[in-house]
Amino acid sequence: MKELIDFGMLAIIYFLIFRKKWKPKGKDILLINTVMYVYLSFVLYFTLMPVLTSLPYIFNHPHLPMNLVPFIDLLNGRGDFISQIALNVLMTVPFGFLLPLIKKENARLSKVIFYTFLLSLAIEMLQPLIDGFRISDVTDIITNVTGGIIGYSMYLISKPLTVKVLSLIKSK
Repeated sequence: MKELIDFGMLAIIYFLIFRKKWKPKGKDILLINTVMYVYLSFVLYFTLMPVLTSLPYIFNHPHLPMNLVPFIDLLNGRGDFISQIALNVLMTVPFGFLLPLIKKENARLSKVIFYTFLLSLAIEMLQPLIDGFRISDVTDIITNVTGGIIGYSMYLISKPLTVKVLSLIKSK
């Protein structure tokens, strides 16, 4: 239920700001930016929400230190580490694919790695503040960046088809 407040705010921001900004640039720009916005909204849902209703309690719970040992759960056989690694990789594949479509300047692997790293770092730094039961983990950053690289590779492979589809959308 609390997540609905966050989704409502994201919808208001989309319609009042972003849609108005993107729509005059063409159907293709509106489509790609909207897909990225929806994707990032779901990333927020799975990693940080509820945000708005948690803000008053940010400092009212214990803060656990970040795990700085990569793949410690895998090495120690703790938890469901395989699915955690797979989900973290899968979570950022769309980001690595969509980012180069948003701006041509982002169509380089180094940019995708950099922005995927920043996205993942921001999530990992905010998680313990918003929810006292979440722990920041360097493994998540590594696996998220790996997902971004895979997404970028998929972008490169499908670039001719993607460009063709977007040009068809633009011409309609």
